[in-house]
Amino acid sequence: MEEGWHIGVVVPAKNEAQFIRKVIETMPEGVDCIVVVNDGSTDATSQEIKAAQCQAKLIEINLDGQGVGAAIDAGHQAMLEQFDGPFVSVVMAGDGQMDPDDLRTIIAPVIAGQADHVKGNRFAHSAGTDNMPVQRKMASKVLSIATTLAAGQPIVDPQCGYTATSHEVLKEWNWNRSWKGYGYPNFWLIQLAKGGWRVLEVPVKSVYGAETSGIKRFKFFASVGTMMAIEHHRRNFGWLFNRNVTPHTLFAFIAYAIGWISLLPGISTDLERELLNRGLHPVMLTLVAWIVAHFFDRTATAMVQELKLNAKARQAKEA
Repeated sequence: MEEGWHIGVVVPAKNEAQFIRKVIETMPEGVDCIVVVNDGSTDATSQEIKAAQCQAKLIEINLDGQGVGAAIDAGHQAMLEQFDGPFVSVVMAGDGQMDPDDLRTIIAPVIAGQADHVKGNRFAHSAGTDNMPVQRKMASKVLSIATTLAAGQPIVDPQCGYTATSHEVLKEWNWNRSWKGYGYPNFWLIQLAKGGWRVLEVPVKSVYGAETSGIKRFKFFASVGTMMAIEHHRRNFGWLFNRNVTPHTLFAFIAYAIGWISLLPGISTDLERELLNRGLHPVMLTLVAWIVAHFFDRTATAMVQELKLNAKARQAKEA
Protein backbone atom coordinates (compact mmCIF):
# COMPACT_ATOMS: atom_id res chain seq x y z
CA MET A 1 0.00 0.00 0.00
CA GLU A 2 1.15 3.54 -0.77
CA GLU A 3 -0.45 6.62 0.84
CA GLY A 4 -3.74 4.82 1.36
CA TRP A 5 -3.79 3.29 -2.12
CA HIS A 6 -3.57 -0.46 -2.66
CA ILE A 7 -1.11 -1.53 -5.34
CA GLY A 8 -1.86 -4.42 -7.67
CA VAL A 9 0.36 -5.73 -10.45
CA VAL A 10 -0.97 -7.55 -13.51
CA VAL A 11 1.58 -9.82 -15.18
CA PRO A 12 0.55 -11.23 -18.58
CA ALA A 13 2.60 -14.32 -19.38
CA LYS A 14 2.76 -16.87 -22.17
CA ASN A 15 5.65 -19.36 -22.22
CA GLU A 16 7.74 -17.25 -19.84
CA ALA A 17 9.11 -20.06 -17.65
CA GLN A 18 12.60 -18.61 -18.03
CA PHE A 19 11.65 -15.21 -16.59
CA ILE A 20 8.36 -15.31 -14.68
CA ARG A 21 9.71 -16.44 -11.30
CA LYS A 22 12.23 -13.61 -11.17
CA VAL A 23 9.55 -11.10 -12.19
CA ILE A 24 7.38 -12.19 -9.26
CA GLU A 25 10.16 -12.43 -6.69
CA THR A 26 11.65 -9.00 -7.49
CA MET A 27 8.40 -7.09 -6.99
CA PRO A 28 9.00 -4.05 -4.76
CA GLU A 29 7.74 -3.92 -1.19
CA GLY A 30 4.30 -2.40 -0.89
CA VAL A 31 2.71 -4.40 -3.69
CA ASP A 32 -0.46 -5.92 -2.23
CA CYS A 33 -1.51 -8.30 -4.97
CA ILE A 34 0.07 -9.88 -8.05
CA VAL A 35 -2.20 -11.38 -10.68
CA VAL A 36 -0.30 -13.50 -13.20
CA VAL A 37 -2.43 -14.23 -16.25
CA ASN A 38 -1.10 -17.42 -17.83
CA ASP A 39 -2.39 -17.17 -21.38
CA GLY A 40 -2.11 -20.72 -22.70
CA SER A 41 1.53 -21.45 -21.86
CA THR A 42 2.84 -24.82 -23.02
CA ASP A 43 6.10 -24.69 -21.05
CA ALA A 44 6.71 -24.71 -17.28
CA THR A 45 5.33 -21.19 -16.70
CA SER A 46 2.61 -22.41 -14.34
CA GLN A 47 5.05 -24.47 -12.27
CA GLU A 48 7.38 -21.48 -11.96
CA ILE A 49 4.49 -19.27 -10.82
CA LYS A 50 3.57 -21.75 -8.09
CA ALA A 51 7.22 -22.05 -6.97
CA ALA A 52 7.74 -18.28 -6.72
CA GLN A 53 8.09 -16.70 -3.28
CA CYS A 54 6.72 -13.23 -2.56
CA GLN A 55 5.12 -11.19 0.22
CA ALA A 56 2.17 -10.07 -1.90
CA LYS A 57 -0.96 -12.10 -2.47
CA LEU A 58 -0.29 -14.15 -5.63
CA ILE A 59 -3.09 -15.21 -7.97
CA GLU A 60 -2.78 -17.19 -11.19
CA ILE A 61 -5.47 -16.88 -13.86
CA ASN A 62 -5.42 -19.31 -16.77
CA LEU A 63 -6.62 -18.37 -20.25
CA ASP A 64 -6.41 -20.39 -23.45
CA GLY A 65 -4.30 -18.14 -25.67
CA GLN A 66 -6.72 -15.24 -26.08
CA GLY A 67 -3.99 -12.64 -26.58
CA VAL A 68 -1.98 -10.22 -24.45
CA GLY A 69 -4.73 -7.59 -24.45
CA ALA A 70 -7.30 -10.08 -23.19
CA ALA A 71 -4.84 -11.26 -20.54
CA ILE A 72 -4.30 -7.73 -19.24
CA ASP A 73 -8.04 -7.06 -19.22
CA ALA A 74 -8.57 -10.23 -17.16
CA GLY A 75 -5.92 -9.09 -14.71
CA HIS A 76 -7.43 -5.61 -14.31
CA GLN A 77 -10.88 -7.07 -13.74
CA ALA A 78 -9.44 -9.40 -11.10
CA MET A 79 -8.02 -6.36 -9.32
CA LEU A 80 -11.50 -4.84 -9.17
CA GLU A 81 -12.57 -7.88 -7.15
CA GLN A 82 -9.56 -7.71 -4.81
CA PHE A 83 -9.80 -4.16 -3.47
CA ASP A 84 -12.62 -2.12 -1.95
CA GLY A 85 -10.80 1.19 -1.54
CA PRO A 86 -8.67 3.20 -3.98
CA PHE A 87 -6.06 1.21 -5.86
CA VAL A 88 -3.72 1.46 -8.81
CA SER A 89 -3.32 -1.45 -11.21
CA VAL A 90 0.15 -1.77 -12.74
CA VAL A 91 1.04 -3.86 -15.79
CA MET A 92 4.45 -5.54 -15.88
CA ALA A 93 5.35 -8.02 -18.62
CA GLY A 94 6.21 -11.58 -17.71
CA ASP A 95 9.45 -11.53 -19.71
CA GLY A 96 11.38 -9.27 -17.34
CA GLN A 97 11.57 -6.28 -19.70
CA MET A 98 10.31 -3.88 -17.03
CA ASP A 99 12.53 -2.70 -14.19
CA PRO A 100 10.76 -3.14 -10.82
CA ASP A 101 12.67 -0.11 -9.51
CA ASP A 102 10.54 2.03 -11.83
CA LEU A 103 7.26 0.91 -10.26
CA ARG A 104 7.01 3.81 -7.83
CA THR A 105 7.78 6.27 -10.62
CA ILE A 106 4.88 4.79 -12.58
CA ILE A 107 2.31 4.86 -9.77
CA ALA A 108 3.23 8.22 -8.20
CA PRO A 109 1.25 10.52 -10.56
CA VAL A 110 -1.90 8.39 -10.17
CA ILE A 111 -1.70 8.44 -6.37
CA ALA A 112 -0.97 12.19 -6.40
CA GLY A 113 -4.05 12.83 -8.55
CA GLN A 114 -2.01 14.16 -11.47
CA ALA A 115 -3.07 11.49 -13.97
CA ASP A 116 -5.55 8.65 -14.42
CA HIS A 117 -3.30 6.48 -16.56
CA VAL A 118 0.50 6.60 -16.50
CA LYS A 119 2.71 4.82 -18.99
CA GLY A 120 6.41 4.32 -19.33
CA ASN A 121 8.51 6.28 -21.79
CA ARG A 122 11.77 4.44 -22.50
CA PHE A 123 13.07 7.25 -24.71
CA ALA A 124 12.96 9.76 -21.83
CA HIS A 125 15.03 7.67 -19.39
CA SER A 126 18.55 8.85 -18.55
CA ALA A 127 19.94 5.40 -19.44
CA GLY A 128 18.77 5.89 -23.01
CA THR A 129 17.57 3.24 -25.46
CA ASP A 130 20.90 2.09 -26.90
CA ASN A 131 20.05 -1.48 -25.90
CA MET A 132 16.74 -1.38 -27.76
CA PRO A 133 16.86 -3.28 -31.08
CA VAL A 134 17.05 -0.86 -34.02
CA GLN A 135 13.94 -2.27 -35.71
CA ARG A 136 11.90 -1.83 -32.54
CA LYS A 137 13.18 1.70 -32.15
CA MET A 138 12.14 2.60 -35.70
CA ALA A 139 8.74 0.93 -35.29
CA SER A 140 8.18 2.82 -32.04
CA LYS A 141 8.85 6.14 -33.77
CA VAL A 142 6.33 5.37 -36.54
CA LEU A 143 3.73 4.18 -34.05
CA SER A 144 4.34 7.26 -31.92
CA ILE A 145 3.23 9.50 -34.79
CA ALA A 146 0.22 7.30 -35.61
CA THR A 147 -0.90 7.04 -31.99
CA THR A 148 -0.47 10.77 -31.40
CA LEU A 149 -2.81 11.41 -34.32
CA ALA A 150 -5.31 8.74 -33.24
CA ALA A 151 -5.37 9.74 -29.56
CA GLY A 152 -5.39 13.51 -30.09
CA GLN A 153 -2.45 14.08 -27.74
CA PRO A 154 1.33 13.61 -27.88
CA ILE A 155 2.44 10.05 -27.16
CA VAL A 156 6.20 9.40 -27.38
CA ASP A 157 6.42 5.68 -26.54
CA PRO A 158 3.03 4.05 -27.20
CA GLN A 159 4.30 0.46 -27.27
CA CYS A 160 5.74 0.52 -23.77
CA GLY A 161 3.37 -1.71 -21.81
CA TYR A 162 4.59 -0.61 -18.39
CA THR A 163 1.49 1.22 -17.14
CA ALA A 164 -0.39 2.24 -14.01
CA THR A 165 -4.15 2.78 -14.11
CA SER A 166 -6.46 4.28 -11.51
CA HIS A 167 -9.33 2.21 -10.11
CA GLU A 168 -11.67 4.97 -11.35
CA VAL A 169 -10.75 4.19 -14.96
CA LEU A 170 -11.19 0.45 -14.48
CA LYS A 171 -14.60 0.88 -12.85
CA GLU A 172 -15.89 2.81 -15.88
CA TRP A 173 -14.09 0.81 -18.58
CA ASN A 174 -16.13 -0.89 -21.30
CA TRP A 175 -14.75 -4.43 -21.09
CA ASN A 176 -17.07 -5.61 -23.86
CA ARG A 177 -15.09 -3.56 -26.39
CA SER A 178 -11.61 -4.94 -26.00
CA TRP A 179 -8.57 -5.28 -28.22
CA LYS A 180 -7.29 -8.73 -27.41
CA GLY A 181 -3.86 -8.94 -29.02
CA TYR A 182 -0.76 -6.84 -29.56
CA GLY A 183 -1.64 -3.19 -30.05
CA TYR A 184 -3.64 -3.01 -26.81
CA PRO A 185 -1.62 0.06 -25.60
CA ASN A 186 -2.68 1.98 -28.72
CA PHE A 187 -6.32 0.96 -28.30
CA TRP A 188 -6.27 1.95 -24.64
CA LEU A 189 -4.74 5.35 -25.35
CA ILE A 190 -7.44 6.16 -27.90
CA GLN A 191 -10.24 5.05 -25.56
CA LEU A 192 -8.71 6.96 -22.65
CA ALA A 193 -8.72 10.12 -24.79
CA LYS A 194 -12.32 9.47 -25.76
CA GLY A 195 -13.32 9.17 -22.11
CA GLY A 196 -11.50 12.32 -21.03
CA TRP A 197 -8.99 10.47 -18.84
CA ARG A 198 -5.65 12.15 -18.22
CA VAL A 199 -2.62 10.32 -19.63
CA LEU A 200 0.96 10.97 -18.55
CA GLU A 201 4.25 9.44 -19.68
CA VAL A 202 7.15 9.01 -17.24
CA PRO A 203 10.73 7.80 -17.85
CA VAL A 204 11.34 4.07 -17.40
CA LYS A 205 14.41 1.97 -18.08
CA SER A 206 14.65 0.01 -21.32
CA VAL A 207 15.46 -3.63 -20.46
CA TYR A 208 16.28 -6.25 -23.09
CA GLY A 209 17.84 -9.68 -22.68
CA ALA A 210 17.24 -13.16 -24.10
CA GLU A 211 13.50 -12.73 -24.54
CA THR A 212 11.96 -13.01 -28.01
CA SER A 213 8.98 -11.24 -29.54
CA GLY A 214 6.04 -13.11 -31.01
CA ILE A 215 4.97 -10.16 -33.17
CA LYS A 216 4.61 -10.72 -36.91
CA ARG A 217 5.45 -7.27 -38.23
CA PHE A 218 3.29 -7.03 -41.36
CA LYS A 219 0.23 -8.49 -39.67
CA PHE A 220 0.78 -6.24 -36.66
CA PHE A 221 1.04 -2.99 -38.62
CA ALA A 222 -1.90 -3.92 -40.86
CA SER A 223 -4.27 -4.85 -38.05
CA VAL A 224 -3.19 -2.23 -35.50
CA GLY A 225 -3.00 0.53 -38.13
CA THR A 226 -6.53 -0.25 -39.31
CA MET A 227 -7.79 -0.40 -35.73
CA MET A 228 -6.27 2.99 -34.88
CA ALA A 229 -7.77 4.63 -37.98
CA ILE A 230 -11.22 3.28 -37.17
CA GLU A 231 -11.08 4.07 -33.45
CA HIS A 232 -9.74 7.56 -34.13
CA HIS A 233 -12.76 8.40 -36.29
CA ARG A 234 -15.14 6.75 -33.81
CA ARG A 235 -13.71 8.92 -31.06
CA ASN A 236 -13.72 12.18 -32.97
CA PHE A 237 -17.11 11.78 -34.63
CA GLY A 238 -18.68 10.26 -31.52
CA TRP A 239 -18.04 13.43 -29.57
CA LEU A 240 -20.49 15.24 -31.86
CA PHE A 241 -23.38 13.31 -30.33
CA ASN A 242 -22.73 13.45 -26.61
CA ARG A 243 -22.24 15.98 -23.83
CA ASN A 244 -18.52 16.32 -24.58
CA VAL A 245 -19.15 18.21 -27.81
CA THR A 246 -17.10 21.41 -28.12
CA PRO A 247 -16.65 23.87 -31.01
CA HIS A 248 -13.17 22.43 -31.52
CA THR A 249 -14.65 18.97 -32.06
CA LEU A 250 -16.99 20.37 -34.70
CA PHE A 251 -14.13 22.18 -36.45
CA ALA A 252 -12.06 19.00 -36.40
CA PHE A 253 -14.96 17.06 -37.92
CA ILE A 254 -15.34 19.62 -40.72
CA ALA A 255 -11.60 19.60 -41.46
CA TYR A 256 -11.48 15.79 -41.54
CA ALA A 257 -14.48 15.74 -43.85
CA ILE A 258 -12.82 18.22 -46.25
CA GLY A 259 -9.74 16.01 -46.30
CA TRP A 260 -11.72 12.90 -47.19
CA ILE A 261 -13.85 14.70 -49.76
CA SER A 262 -10.76 15.97 -51.56
CA LEU A 263 -9.57 12.37 -51.96
CA LEU A 264 -12.84 10.98 -53.34
CA PRO A 265 -13.19 11.21 -57.14
CA GLY A 266 -16.21 12.99 -58.50
CA ILE A 267 -16.90 14.92 -55.30
CA SER A 268 -15.82 18.49 -54.78
CA THR A 269 -16.71 21.60 -52.82
CA ASP A 270 -16.50 25.27 -53.63
CA LEU A 271 -13.48 25.51 -51.35
CA GLU A 272 -11.76 22.61 -53.07
CA ARG A 273 -12.43 24.01 -56.53
CA GLU A 274 -11.09 27.39 -55.49
CA LEU A 275 -7.90 25.86 -54.04
CA LEU A 276 -7.43 23.68 -57.11
CA ASN A 277 -7.71 26.77 -59.29
CA ARG A 278 -4.91 28.26 -57.23
CA GLY A 279 -2.71 25.24 -57.99
CA LEU A 280 -3.14 23.23 -54.76
CA HIS A 281 -3.04 19.47 -55.45
CA PRO A 282 -5.88 17.37 -53.92
CA VAL A 283 -3.39 15.32 -51.87
CA MET A 284 -1.85 18.51 -50.51
CA LEU A 285 -5.32 19.81 -49.68
CA THR A 286 -6.01 16.61 -47.77
CA LEU A 287 -2.79 16.93 -45.78
CA VAL A 288 -3.46 20.57 -44.96
CA ALA A 289 -7.05 19.77 -43.91
CA TRP A 290 -5.93 16.91 -41.68
CA ILE A 291 -3.20 18.98 -40.05
CA VAL A 292 -5.81 21.60 -39.20
CA ALA A 293 -8.14 18.84 -37.98
CA HIS A 294 -5.47 17.42 -35.70
CA PHE A 295 -4.86 20.85 -34.19
CA PHE A 296 -8.53 21.17 -33.28
CA ASP A 297 -8.63 17.54 -32.20
CA ARG A 298 -5.81 18.09 -29.69
CA THR A 299 -7.61 21.12 -28.29
CA ALA A 300 -10.87 19.19 -28.04
CA THR A 301 -9.13 16.30 -26.26
CA ALA A 302 -7.68 18.67 -23.67
CA MET A 303 -11.07 20.32 -23.16
CA VAL A 304 -12.82 16.97 -22.67
CA GLN A 305 -10.23 16.07 -20.03
CA GLU A 306 -10.87 19.38 -18.29
CA LEU A 307 -14.63 18.81 -18.37
CA LYS A 308 -14.23 15.39 -16.78
CA LEU A 309 -11.87 16.74 -14.12
CA ASN A 310 -14.33 19.52 -13.25
CA ALA A 311 -17.18 17.00 -13.05
CA LYS A 312 -15.17 14.84 -10.65
CA ALA A 313 -14.39 17.89 -8.50
CA ARG A 314 -18.09 18.78 -8.29
CA GLN A 315 -19.01 15.22 -7.32
CA ALA A 316 -16.34 15.20 -4.61
CA LYS A 317 -17.58 18.52 -3.25
CA GLU A 318 -21.18 17.33 -3.16
CA ALA A 319 -20.15 14.11 -1.41
